[in-house]
Amino acid sequence: MLAHLAPPVLVEAVQRWAVESQQRARRNAMLAATECVQRRVEREDVEDFFSARYPSRFPARGVAQRPADVVSPDTLRRSQV
Repeated sequence: MLAHLAPPVLVEAVQRWAVESQQRARRNAMLAATECVQRRVEREDVEDFFSARYPSRFPARGVAQRPADVVSPDTLRRSQV
């Protein structure tokens, strides 16, 4: 590589950029994950509210309403062909 021909200031700037870029990417990923968790918690809270208030129209989370709501692995494989 030609790094030994470049001025030391340029080499340091490139190395610093790589580290700072990685740190920004990690921070963005952490913020995005936090936002996703907050939205999921809020969505589950709303689902719980409606299922408690209207149990016949909104079944509890994780409960299939009818067998057609459950997808078997065979069905998934056939749809991917």
